[in-house]
Amino acid sequence: MNIANISSADLRRAITIKEQIEVLQSELAGILGESGGPAPKRLGRPPGRGMSAAGRARIAAAQRARWAKVEGKGNAASVEAKPKRKMSAAGRAKIAAAAKARWAKVKAAGKNRL
Repeated sequence: MNIANISSADLRRAITIKEQIEVLQSELAGILGESGGPAPKRLGRPPGRGMSAAGRARIAAAQRARWAKVEGKGNAASVEAKPKRKMSAAGRAKIAAAAKARWAKVKAAGKNRL
């Protein structure tokens, strides 16, 4: 059988079987006390790369604090310190006047878009 004609599902199954064989061979070598041959392939996460429960808890607490700050559930003083901005009537009138002048210029040029 040519490897180019193998389906991806069959290839995955072959890899899984090969890994199971390697694990069983290493277990057999451990039982029989054999030390010859290549070292068995370790499956899973490499050693020394884990995270302690305390470290994970610190990260989770910091993320909860960030979300509380975003959602406004945090410190009440920080929420009250930022009042909502409002535009004055004079400022609104200036913007409206500028928009009307801009549109008058566009209409005078015979266009219907800016």
